[in-house]
Amino acid sequence: MLDQADDIHPLFHGAPKSTEFKKLRKRLVQNVREAVEQYGMIAPTPTDGPPPRWLVCLSGGKDSYTLLAILHELKWRGLLPVDLLACNLDQGQPGFPATVLPEFLDRMGVPHRIEYKDTYSVVIDKVPAGRTFCALCSRLRRGNLYRIAREEGCSAVVLGHHRDDILETFFMNLFHGGRLATMPPKLVNEEGDLFLYRPLAHVAEADCEQFARAMAYPIIPCDLCGSQDGLQRQQVKQLLDGWERNSPGRRQIMFRALMNARPSHLLDPNLFDFAALTLGIQTQGH
Repeated sequence: MLDQADDIHPLFHGAPKSTEFKKLRKRLVQNVREAVEQYGMIAPTPTDGPPPRWLVCLSGGKDSYTLLAILHELKWRGLLPVDLLACNLDQGQPGFPATVLPEFLDRMGVPHRIEYKDTYSVVIDKVPAGRTFCALCSRLRRGNLYRIAREEGCSAVVLGHHRDDILETFFMNLFHGGRLATMPPKLVNEEGDLFLYRPLAHVAEADCEQFARAMAYPIIPCDLCGSQDGLQRQQVKQLLDGWERNSPGRRQIMFRALMNARPSHLLDPNLFDFAALTLGIQTQGH
């Protein structure tokens, strides 16, 4: 990757010159390209038609900054034939620094839309004291993002969930939901008119943190969720952190398991027809 001023997107201006950072950047680009290709996020378009347009959701956290930068890196180099529109949904949280993202995006030359919608008051009003805000907050945010995507002619809403988010969601479903499920890298919304993509699916959270810190992006914390102690996700995160400390690489092994499911070795008759099994040579593994 060349870093002359005319050969990089403005999001990478001032990038560290260290070998460590260059390796990190290369790893991020490779991970995102792999996810985009593996999960078919770029649909074929007619040669005479416009390229697909993605609504890239930007919260101001380390993950969404990483997502924005790497997608623009790929587009800048001709590896992502889509139009990108960054979007921040200002949900009316008290003290939210509303000027930070517009000023940053203007400075970086990134096309964007800033939308104000006070979902904060709705969440505070509807969620009983002592309960977590995340589920309702996420549902309201998602509905508004879908609306914005339609208004802007986008075919996909793109989120910054990374590998660790996907693992944590799997264990939350396992421990608290009684099901084997997690955030898929690609899905279609209930209305059937929009894709939802997670191009950071193969990216480690630690890489997002290291990248955003090295680039000195203006991080905006989520004080709404961060103010609540004892969240199930935090408990799962601490559990995974402990496993990783005791056995480095454990997270990546578990993530690979999500890509290597064997329905015949689970217990769901809706996924595998156990009743149809007969004696003799079987085709499934043992």
